[in-house]
Amino acid sequence: MQNEQADDFYGQVYGFVKRHPATNNSFIDRFAKGDISEEEFIRFSIEFFHFTREWPSILSTLLVNTPDENDAENLTTILVSELGDTDPKKRHELLYRKYLRSIGIDPGEMVKRKQLPTTKAWLDGMRNYFAGDHFEALGAEFGLENMAIPMWDKLIPGLEAYRKKNPKYRNMDIEYFTFHRELEIHHEEAMADVLGAHKNDPVARERFRSGADGILNLEEKFWLGLSSR
Repeated sequence: MQNEQADDFYGQVYGFVKRHPATNNSFIDRFAKGDISEEEFIRFSIEFFHFTREWPSILSTLLVNTPDENDAENLTTILVSELGDTDPKKRHELLYRKYLRSIGIDPGEMVKRKQLPTTKAWLDGMRNYFAGDHFEALGAEFGLENMAIPMWDKLIPGLEAYRKKNPKYRNMDIEYFTFHRELEIHHEEAMADVLGAHKNDPVARERFRSGADGILNLEEKFWLGLSSR
């Protein structure tokens, strides 16, 4: 029975992440239809930049606190991907800066811009999880990587719809979003390897699930914090 529970754990936590309100909430569902105000569009663009800029540093925190060499190898793969693999021009933050410039926002001016409280809570939550209990940290990272495809699958059509409805933004460059979407399956695979390595440990499973739930709850609040409604 214990082995059956372990074998099914990946499916349980994977389904939990995919159904979580982090990517199924009123704001991101409106966003997917392009049904957002210009104020919300600009707010999203700026606040998501904070995440894009800080994510490599946040992920590095998890990497340096990871005792297991196989786990560290998978995390390194994800981190190197974020930094553009062998092409520094594909560093993800640089692609996002292109997006910002294409909608008339100077990324240099945004670097020190004060974050919304819900954005800060999400980013600080990542750091706290990644510097804390190892299995909760891995669960938080699993949650973040596996919510990504549902997120991109709402953001990309939403940006395309918004661009189509608003000629002011007809030159919007969304390569950051489409490029990222193509990579996510590899990030999911890396975290599946991490989870699989610990699936027979009941303590690890409990903490893994707790970390995933905790970080995704903060992400849900991040999205809802962007809404003007």
